[in-house]
Amino acid sequence: MLFRPSGDDSALRHVEAAGRSLGLAIRRVAIKTTGDLEGALPSLTKKSVDALYVHSDATVLDPLRGRIARFAIGERLPTVGALPVHAEAGFLLSYGPSSIAWARRSAYFVDRILRGTLAGELPVEQPTTFELTVNLKTAKALGLTIPPSLLLQADRLIE
Repeated sequence: MLFRPSGDDSALRHVEAAGRSLGLAIRRVAIKTTGDLEGALPSLTKKSVDALYVHSDATVLDPLRGRIARFAIGERLPTVGALPVHAEAGFLLSYGPSSIAWARRSAYFVDRILRGTLAGELPVEQPTTFELTVNLKTAKALGLTIPPSLLLQADRLIE
C-alpha cells in the first residue's frame, strides 16, 4: 500500500483490518515527497507484492498516478485507487466517492457560503455515492480477465 503519512491514519487502519480479515498481508510504503516514490517503486516488484493499493492523496501521490500506473503495468501488478482519475491514469480499478456527487455537494456548500452562511455553521458530511471504475485496457495489459459479475457492477468501464 502506497500512502502519504498524516496525523490521522484511521483510513489506513481500516484497509489493514479489511486485509487481515481476507487473509492478506498488508505492507505499508510511506511516500512523504515525490522523490520518495522513485526509491520505493523498485521494492514493489511482482516478487515482493501481489498488488498495490494507492491511498488517495492530492498533494503527493495523486500527481504521480501516471508514473505509478506505468510502473505497475510494467511489473504486472494490479493496482487499485480510490478515485476515478486513478483508473483513468491506468490503475486496474478505482472505487471511492463519486467525483460527480462530490462536485455537486461542493457547489452546494459554495453557494451557501456565498449567500452568507458561515463555513463553521455548515454540517460535515460523509460521501454517500460511490463509483467503481474498471480499466479494461489495463486488465488486458496485465493479462487479467475481469469477472462478468464485477463488470456488471461497474459504474464505468474504460476500454
